Amino acid sequence: MNSPLGASPNVPRFHRAMSPGQRLGLATLASVLLLVLDLRFGALGAVRDAVSVVLRPVQEAAHWPVKLAADGSIYFATLAEVQAENARLRRIETEDRLRAATLASLEAENAELRRLLGMGKRAELRTLGVEVLYDAPDPFSRRIVVDRGANAGVRLGLAVLDADGLVGQVTRIQPLVSEVTLITQKDHAVPVMVQRNGVRGVVYGLGDGYLELRHLLADADVRADDLLVTSGLDGVFPAGIPVARVVSVDTGAGFSHIVCEPVALGERRRYLMVVERVPAKEASAGGA
Repeated sequence: MNSPLGASPNVPRFHRAMSPGQRLGLATLASVLLLVLDLRFGALGAVRDAVSVVLRPVQEAAHWPVKLAADGSIYFATLAEVQAENARLRRIETEDRLRAATLASLEAENAELRRLLGMGKRAELRTLGVEVLYDAPDPFSRRIVVDRGANAGVRLGLAVLDADGLVGQVTRIQPLVSEVTLITQKDHAVPVMVQRNGVRGVVYGLGDGYLELRHLLADADVRADDLLVTSGLDGVFPAGIPVARVVSVDTGAGFSHIVCEPVALGERRRYLMVVERVPAKEASAGGA
């Protein structure tokens, strides 16, 4: 027997799915319920701890690029600061060294000038300070050019000294400059005597920076390290100016070869002094 239409048990029933609004409302209700339970009873504490433990490596991995970028920026900023500071310190050190070198040079120059002035403090000498400009252009001679000439009263033949002794002799003058031939110029002669005992002779330049003592008596007492000073017998060089020190004495049958080294450093000095004898009457009048 057939069942009435619509009442047959074999006809399937179709259930309608929940709409999106219903799902949202259900999710919201569940969320609110969970929040209330957690706030009142702490029901989700264990779940949160478990999730935190599980997600910690993921969080650290996600944060690593940010941390690396921050650390890198700090490193490069610090490196730039350190490099700038090092550059500043190096600049200060260089400036300090330059100032120290300049101060040392000035002190040495002042000491040299004081010694040079001391050489000229003799009543019988008239002095004029000069500055070395350059070496003479002739490569076969030992000459220097100084910054005073005829306009300043420089005359031919005057002696030129540094703080240690005799440097040379004025051999050429111009209005503003003068040329000085060094005592080491080949065959340049200066009458001298041994300071220790007064033995007289003449030193000649050898052209190589050294001098030779000649015109001695056969039995002359000259020893290595003896100091030779101007004798003043030529009337050109004032007496008593240090000239050279004996380096070696070689005596043989009837001859002697005595090599000397100048005590002055004229070629390496910046300041020199031109000197001339003052006539005895002027010197005595000045002393009075």
